[in-house]
Amino acid sequence: MNFTRWSARLPGTQRRAAARDDQSSVPAARAESVRPKAVAVPPDDTSEPSAPEPGPSLDALSARELLGRLPAPVALLHGPEHRVTYVNAAYTSAFGPRPCGAPAAEAMPELDELSLLPLMDQVLRSGTPRTVKSRKVRAGSSYTVTCTPVATGGPDGETGVLVYATDVTDHAEAAERLRASERRHRETAVTLQRSLLPQDLEQPDDLRIAATYQPGGTDAAVGGDWYDVITLGAGRTALVIGDVMGRGVRAAAVMGQLRTAVRAYARLDLPPHEVLQLLDVLAAEIDASQIATCAYAVHDPNEGHLVYASAGHLPILVCDEDGMVHRAEDPTGPPLGTGGWVHTSGTIPLPPGSTAVLYTDGLVERRSEDIDEGVASLERALSGAKGSPQVVCDRLIRSLGVTAEHDDDVAVLVVQHPARTGTSAELFHNASLELLGGIEAAPRARAFATGVLASWRFPVELCDLGVLAASELVANSLQHGTPPMRLGLRRTDRRLIIEVTDGDDHLPRRRRADPADEAGRGISIVATIASSWGSRRTPGGGKAVWCEFALPG
Repeated sequence: MNFTRWSARLPGTQRRAAARDDQSSVPAARAESVRPKAVAVPPDDTSEPSAPEPGPSLDALSARELLGRLPAPVALLHGPEHRVTYVNAAYTSAFGPRPCGAPAAEAMPELDELSLLPLMDQVLRSGTPRTVKSRKVRAGSSYTVTCTPVATGGPDGETGVLVYATDVTDHAEAAERLRASERRHRETAVTLQRSLLPQDLEQPDDLRIAATYQPGGTDAAVGGDWYDVITLGAGRTALVIGDVMGRGVRAAAVMGQLRTAVRAYARLDLPPHEVLQLLDVLAAEIDASQIATCAYAVHDPNEGHLVYASAGHLPILVCDEDGMVHRAEDPTGPPLGTGGWVHTSGTIPLPPGSTAVLYTDGLVERRSEDIDEGVASLERALSGAKGSPQVVCDRLIRSLGVTAEHDDDVAVLVVQHPARTGTSAELFHNASLELLGGIEAAPRARAFATGVLASWRFPVELCDLGVLAASELVANSLQHGTPPMRLGLRRTDRRLIIEVTDGDDHLPRRRRADPADEAGRGISIVATIASSWGSRRTPGGGKAVWCEFALPG
């Protein structure tokens, strides 16, 4: 077979003259001319050097010799059936000998493994080279293959395909090891992230809550999104959503520290802006290079609204029972860890029948649109979302187009304040009494508590304990507090809450009274008979001291 008829005619490539000196026996790569060596001329010789003799042209070189010396597998196929014309030694070494004249579909199974047969048809039709990268054969090796159209110089216009393969097994295995390492790193971050999130959300008496966390897709590093629900006592509940601006294990670790700190600061029963102020200092101490956004809100069933503060976080959304959505715009301070800012608290109504949504930016942020458009899309989805909190969570995730391959992780916290009617409403009652100073305040408080607890049909033992606790709290307020004073009783389907407020901001503490002391035992008595107790400063100045009793099952 005359191989000189075949030549690889790469599109746009012109044949150039090639030259070589007398000492060279290997033609230049890419069929480019070889620069001849300079001829040394003696200093005293004034004659001009002789011109170098031209080397053989490219047409004079043997195609078999060129292809045979290539270290990469090369095969030459011709005709629409891609019959084997030639395979070089490297091809034979990699895949074994291949009979000339046989169709590639029968004689070269490796081309089918590399999905090259349809590709070669496209090359013949279009006359354009095609390349596939890092394809693996059954033997385990990986190749990058280029199929180039070739044509004969004869009158029959016969066409074929030159297959040039490069062994990239080492590169492919290294890339696979890197991908495996990234998968393990991501799995570690996801495991750490999930373990640091609350495993079981606390369910307050007056609210129904559900939350969802979805990590980013396999190509996205896991961030530091988190949420939390913290019962503060006296029926009050803290709601938290946050996002650490980072990726991977480090972000998850910082998130865990911030979440633990939030729970600790929440036990102090501070206003939301003071909690964020403490978190801001702590975030800078944990890692000055990491910042985080956070929204902290407190729900008090006696007030009917959320008191919240935001550190660079997206606004809380509240949907009324009639589908109207309200956005908590202000106040919003800078993210945690930036320092130098005094956060402030705001309020947003949360009436019965309404639903509040706290979320991270992964739910609404898209590269192709402004984030305000994403928040507007969330408002539209929330206005039509009905059902339980978990159903609303799932619907918002679907409506915003969040899938398993989403490019960022997402945290959503849905809070519903149900509107109770009928027998359900009968389980929730409130009663209060304004206390006037003087010796008659304590007897009036005991009589009021006795009548209210009896009307709520509590067992006698619980009524006696409730009256005793109310009496001790009122006596403590009369002795150490200042007007105005108020006694409040509240029952839910799970507990009895007794709370006394006054105008003095000094918080009581439990202490051990000496046998000779005539006072100092009131708080100890309350702490002994009640399920829990606590105190907090009220926004307008003053304090509230409360205790709770669990109702019989």
